[in-house]
Amino acid sequence: MLKIRRALISVWDKKGIINFAKKLDRFKVEIVSTGKTAAILRKNNIPVKDVSEITQFPEILSGRVKTLHPKIFGGILANKKHPLHMEEINELTIKPFDLVAVNLYPFGAKRKQKLSHDEMIEYIDIGGHSLLRAAAKNHKNVACICNPSQYAGFLKEFELNKGFVSEEKTLELAKKAFYFAKQYDADIFSYFCKNKSESYDLLKVQNLRYGENPHQNAELYKKIDNGEVSYVQLQGKELSYNNFLDLDAALRCLLEFNGPAAVVVKHSSPCGVGIDKNISKAFKKANAVDELSAFGGIIALNKKVDKETAKLIIKSGFKECIIAPDYAKESLKLFAEKKNLRVLTIDFTSLKQNDREVKVTFFGCLVQDRDKMKADKVKLKIVTKRKPTERELKDLSFAWKVAKHIRSNAITVAKNGVLLGIGGGQPSRVGAAKIAVSNAGIASKGAVMASDAFFPKDDSIKAAHKKGIRAIIQPGGSIKDEEVIKACDKYNIAMVFTGVRHFKH
Repeated sequence: MLKIRRALISVWDKKGIINFAKKLDRFKVEIVSTGKTAAILRKNNIPVKDVSEITQFPEILSGRVKTLHPKIFGGILANKKHPLHMEEINELTIKPFDLVAVNLYPFGAKRKQKLSHDEMIEYIDIGGHSLLRAAAKNHKNVACICNPSQYAGFLKEFELNKGFVSEEKTLELAKKAFYFAKQYDADIFSYFCKNKSESYDLLKVQNLRYGENPHQNAELYKKIDNGEVSYVQLQGKELSYNNFLDLDAALRCLLEFNGPAAVVVKHSSPCGVGIDKNISKAFKKANAVDELSAFGGIIALNKKVDKETAKLIIKSGFKECIIAPDYAKESLKLFAEKKNLRVLTIDFTSLKQNDREVKVTFFGCLVQDRDKMKADKVKLKIVTKRKPTERELKDLSFAWKVAKHIRSNAITVAKNGVLLGIGGGQPSRVGAAKIAVSNAGIASKGAVMASDAFFPKDDSIKAAHKKGIRAIIQPGGSIKDEEVIKACDKYNIAMVFTGVRHFKH
């Protein structure tokens, strides 16, 4: 057990510090502090010594140097069980510290204020950072606190043990201090990176119940300089690892559309997408694409969920989650009857498409830009004798937007703004094409087809023709392009090239 006799307190965030210091004072703990922290403690009648009184040296360089002194760091780093250490500090009249409570200049928070570079430099903490690392290194002899949220837990043990804390507690605090210091430095490094791909540092947000399966542990992290997406869970069970994957897939697909749109996702892949003039009809279309797969899926909508839409959702059968920007009161009342249904709101303005994605392999972490290419940024090239009609062009654009979010090989079929069939995650493109037109059924007659990558042969064109497909959109770029185009001309199918591939492995 570590007896707390002497503490160094120097905090930017003053929240809770008065109560914390008062509890220490009740146990006759000597408190040493700096600048404004010392002034606040004195104002509240808490005995305190200035660091400058200990070091016999004033703060210099506009406060850049306050605690960086042997009489401070010697007191923190001394091993009390090492006779030579104790002999040396006694000769130098250095008293050991037992507790360091420090929180740092808020560099991360200041980044959001768009300050000048010179201003930002002043929010890089040096002394506080050094104090924390020193105390954490010597955790068998010194307890270190780096966040006001830790005061309560520390005081609980401190008071229960009448001024002592356990070695387990000091080790726990040291671990958190080193983690905090790591993230603090990562934030600074990220700020200095002109090329943002140089930095990919993650900050843990929360533990999850489990991963894809119950025997797998899982956590949610955020990229340190991205901030968190603003979502609020209004009801339902705790979100799972798989829920987060499905919600992400649904939102990314949803961002392709400006007007009312609905996306139904199952196992991280859209199984239904619908667009219309109102959100209830958009959902009805999305759910009708593959009602069997939609069972147990998640729903994402980009407009406020009215009562009519809520009724349709409940009528559609079991769903895991619903996410939308807002809900009518009547909708929430209806959803409240389904207690396990997870209902979330999300701020669509917080959804950034300029982020990167990470995949962990045996060879290392693969990091890439996300596929942010929008359909309206692509110049279409008509390569067949027959040109697509205006209606077909709209359907081609819609089908291609959806194909971008289906696992490769990906094929989608659509008509009149309605998604009819999806074929995804197949080892062959013709296999995906056959599944998509088969799912569309007789409705594929006069429909259009989209492919996420080029056709390596004309076999998919033949399969499309048999089911009545009238127009196809694909990237092009195969050595068999001419063969594929000839097949389209033979069957009087219009084909357009995008020049952009949308593989999703």
